[in-house]
Amino acid sequence: MISFSPTEEQQMIVTMVKQFANDEMRKIYRECDESGEIPSRIIDTAWGLGLVSTSIPEEHGGLGGEHSAITGALIAEELAWGDLSMTMHILCPALVVYPVLEMGTEEQKKKYLPAFCGDKFKTATAALIEPRFGFDPYSLSTTATLKDGSYVLKGEKCYVPLAADADVLLVYAAEKGKSQGFIVEKGIKGLEIGEREKNMGIKALATYEVSLKGCNIPKENRLGGDKGCDFERIMDCSRVALSAMAVGVARAAYEYSRDYAKERVAFGEPIASRQAIAFMLAEMAIEVDASRLVNWEAAWKLDKKETATKEASLAKTYCDDMVLMVTDRAVQILGGHGYIREHPVELWLRNGRGFVTFDGMATV
Repeated sequence: MISFSPTEEQQMIVTMVKQFANDEMRKIYRECDESGEIPSRIIDTAWGLGLVSTSIPEEHGGLGGEHSAITGALIAEELAWGDLSMTMHILCPALVVYPVLEMGTEEQKKKYLPAFCGDKFKTATAALIEPRFGFDPYSLSTTATLKDGSYVLKGEKCYVPLAADADVLLVYAAEKGKSQGFIVEKGIKGLEIGEREKNMGIKALATYEVSLKGCNIPKENRLGGDKGCDFERIMDCSRVALSAMAVGVARAAYEYSRDYAKERVAFGEPIASRQAIAFMLAEMAIEVDASRLVNWEAAWKLDKKETATKEASLAKTYCDDMVLMVTDRAVQILGGHGYIREHPVELWLRNGRGFVTFDGMATV
């Protein structure tokens, strides 16, 4: 029998995250979008919930909880319902923690994981996307060449969240034509962080271009050591995370426009009673729920350690289209009000438009 109900523990986590998103994130998301900054107290409070560090084994300083893609998807959706920029910032350390936890050597786990078990937010990030037309994560222009016992990294990256403050970057590069991860520490010669990018959406999340100009890193900093990493699984985990966030953003837009339509009276009746509006809202609700189920299926296969590339790819593609449709219709339902910053739907539309370009910027 198939169950679509979270476990008791997962439901407790969802309730906790939902309360945080409602009580903390929703109160300041507009202010953060306008200023381009997220208060440190929000990040530290979220870190205190243990959303990332809980999965780290006890021998490395964590609580030894189960690392579950389904749980990660549930968390990502609820946080993104609160605000996407803050969600990506809060979960950014997972871009290093989860790949190291799942694919790192014992030496890599001992060296890097304990740093993420403290009370304060530890900044780490990953660099995958490249600033070129036709970017393909399976055919990277950034290269890693083994020379004299160390890897030399050369290339350009963009959309790297929190790169200016990150102590550790997981850089993806092509080694003999195969995409692999390499752990790069802050301050290494040849690592240059560019100016903060000016994005259409996720304006409160600081993203940067990163240049790798012949960075020499130790051979043992290749993720997974000599065995390397399962890059396909890394991409699948990213697709599931981003799909869940898309569901959260879309759900926020749907709920807001639904409530607005019920309260907005025109010609003596709520506009929700108009067939054109009612049909749009119905389709939005259907698409949000359908997208969540597709996302959960991919996450479930990841938890079973099965190949989930098909399911994760379908979920990502479907949710990319869905979130754009739902947020755009939310703007339409609000009419002229949808285009002004007094209402959040224009923000959700700007954020929703970016999902198709967010490869590798989140993981479960």
